[in-house]
Amino acid sequence: MNDRAEAVAVIDDDDAVRDSLSALLEAAGYDVDTYDSGRAFLNALPQALPACALVDVRMPEMDGLELQQRLTDVAPALPVIIITGHGDIAMAVKTIKAGAVDFVEKPFTDRTILDGIAQALALREETLSREARRLDVGRRLDRLTAREREVFERLARGSANKVIARELGISPRTVEVHRARVMEKLQAPSLSHLVRMAMIAQVDMGDI
Repeated sequence: MNDRAEAVAVIDDDDAVRDSLSALLEAAGYDVDTYDSGRAFLNALPQALPACALVDVRMPEMDGLELQQRLTDVAPALPVIIITGHGDIAMAVKTIKAGAVDFVEKPFTDRTILDGIAQALALREETLSREARRLDVGRRLDRLTAREREVFERLARGSANKVIARELGISPRTVEVHRARVMEKLQAPSLSHLVRMAMIAQVDMGDI
């Protein structure tokens, strides 16, 4: 049983499948919303944005692949698990390439579904945490002046103070001053922390 209820959406045109999955997930402690088509689910967004979505690959009007492609634009952080029949594996693989986190083959066990959702939710938490770190580092980088940013980027690439001074046409002492300010503004206690910040912010780490 989950400590807190996560919302899971079930998108399937089969009434029996929706009812079965809804009963299973509610018994496991999830809040469940069901939809009989991909279009109905899209119409409910963003107000009804769940933590995870179970999507049948074979549906009329809009199949699972098309729905996944739409979700990549409107809800990119939403983990999607595709439900597929034996003859739909090729399409299921396409949905993975389009961003789905997993696919489950029919007939599936309760444990397969529950494990898949647990893994999808863990991935979602990791993604949200990573995005929060990236935004935090971005806000810190915004505090730097243009010159401090130049020093930061070179420090992150492993350049020594003398090398940075030569490249920027300033004295090594001035580089040391900028370096101290960079460390202070970024709240980086060490050069290794500064390098990790550069990686999180996806700063170009290649040769200048």
